[in-house]
Amino acid sequence: MAGFAIETAPLLAGVPHGFFGSAGGAHQFGFGGPGDAGAITRLRAAAAAAIRPGAVLAAPHQVHSSEVVVVDEPWPDEAAGRPVADAVVTRRRGVVLGILTADCAPVLLADPEAGVIGAAHAGWRGAVGGVIANTVAAMEALGASRARIRAAIGPTIAQPSYEVDAPFRAHFGPEAARFFAPAPQREGMARWLFDLPGFVGAELVAAGVGTVDDLARDTFAEVARYHSHRRASQAGAANYGRQISMIALP
Repeated sequence: MAGFAIETAPLLAGVPHGFFGSAGGAHQFGFGGPGDAGAITRLRAAAAAAIRPGAVLAAPHQVHSSEVVVVDEPWPDEAAGRPVADAVVTRRRGVVLGILTADCAPVLLADPEAGVIGAAHAGWRGAVGGVIANTVAAMEALGASRARIRAAIGPTIAQPSYEVDAPFRAHFGPEAARFFAPAPQREGMARWLFDLPGFVGAELVAAGVGTVDDLARDTFAEVARYHSHRRASQAGAANYGRQISMIALP
């Protein structure tokens, strides 16, 4: 794993996995970010080998949807032509599932007894749209038990860093009020701080997931560790990097 900055979740001990950081900005894993596509493909392949040597990466083209792809056969890991989805699940060994994020919540899931794993990209749109429930349902269809599934939420923008306005909050029902904390008004407009990892965790519990953990890493605040879409946008950057999160069967 030399050269990579990888964090793991104790909850997923025994399951090959990792939440990759930027390694001080040295690593950028997304085809939509800066850098040569060929170099990014090679970097992603090396990261997959760090998780499970000899395995093949299966990472979708993400669009903030609630779509899930069941991976029976992996596809070429190239900028174009990958399945469009925001979650992947499999029971196939020799495959590393990958999800890209840059403030959204990466969620890695496993039922080791059934030999079923999943990875989901849960930004607020996907989370509201049902990507978590759909991922769990897809794992269950492959033989997983919801009660046995373990889910770890990786580096995500944290509530103190995630200020939102009234139109944003309108996407959520009254049952989500506990995930919004008041923030100082700006130009006379009401503002809130949104707890995205808390909301995603609640979605996992509502889907029947047996055990949930949160690494509690803030992509926005931890500049040296992670890429952040919001941080790049506020700085006026033309583009931004992505980190990758991966999981495989032993």
